[in-house]
Amino acid sequence: MKALFIGGTGTISMGIIKRLAEDPQWEVYLLNRGNRKEEVPMNIHQITADINDEADVQKKLDGMMFDTVSEFIAFDVKAVERDYRLFHGKTRQYIFISSASAYNKPAAGYVITEGTALANPYWEYSRNKIACEEFLMKKYREEGFPVTIVRPSHTYDERNIPLGVHGNKGFYQVIQRMQQGKPVIIQGDGSSLWHLTYNSDFAIGYTGLMGNRHAIGEAFQITGDEVLTWDQIYQTIADALGVELEAYHVASDFLSKVGESYGYDFTGSLLGDKSVSVAFDNSKLKRLVPQMTTNVPFHKGVRMAIDYVLSHPDKYEEDPEFDNFCDKVIAGMEKLQSELVAGK
Repeated sequence: MKALFIGGTGTISMGIIKRLAEDPQWEVYLLNRGNRKEEVPMNIHQITADINDEADVQKKLDGMMFDTVSEFIAFDVKAVERDYRLFHGKTRQYIFISSASAYNKPAAGYVITEGTALANPYWEYSRNKIACEEFLMKKYREEGFPVTIVRPSHTYDERNIPLGVHGNKGFYQVIQRMQQGKPVIIQGDGSSLWHLTYNSDFAIGYTGLMGNRHAIGEAFQITGDEVLTWDQIYQTIADALGVELEAYHVASDFLSKVGESYGYDFTGSLLGDKSVSVAFDNSKLKRLVPQMTTNVPFHKGVRMAIDYVLSHPDKYEEDPEFDNFCDKVIAGMEKLQSELVAGK
């Protein structure tokens, strides 16, 4: 069987590529700009192209037919419209990576299924994913375009440490704050529930849908089974670092309003996603992919990530602006608390 991945070297897709590289049933092609070539397994075919250059892509794929085309880097309707033009009649399955953030926030119930309503007034990214899903499902209903929708939640790998609150340069400054014994901001009171999925586990569910005719015209969420509170997540990270956690809880709506002045979009990432408790029911996926399970629980996955990050400091950038933001927020809240306690 022949598969084409558009993108293919990100956190989610790299786990899938590595799994397929060990499966002799699949012949895998990557179409991207050629970044991270050195990390791609040797038996993966690479097509260097910009997917937005439609004419060039069409020329390079001329005469090729795929069992599965996987799209990882489409973030608006124009992108999936382009894919429809490129792959209509040229693939037996088109898998679109959407997002679990597309589910209504807050949902009517905290247990999320594929039938949970899609709506996110807080985050344009999620609304664009919903619009992509609607376009593709319309093409399926009216023309039989063989789409499968996949909704990941928070997937990570050895290069990433999942957090709720961080700056525009990523997680590294928060890790440094932990190592320095400084308080780190956790949204809300730290008790909301969250799923974290290591990318190799995600790949089990995803590859089980590839070429599966029962997946055509359907949507699936893919997450691990482990559910943790945000306090537990941060404590596990601190344990892996061998430091004491100095947690500082700040309301998500406060972070949203204050963060805007400093260039941080906490409205989307928190109010539209991570501040809400979720528990994903993956029974629909497991009916098609019964081997899907959590093989890498967070306490193991985060230790692999910590080991990688600490041994590759040159790959990560310090973020003094975010460090200063955290200090200001914490100092301001402590001052207000002291004044209120004193009756001022």
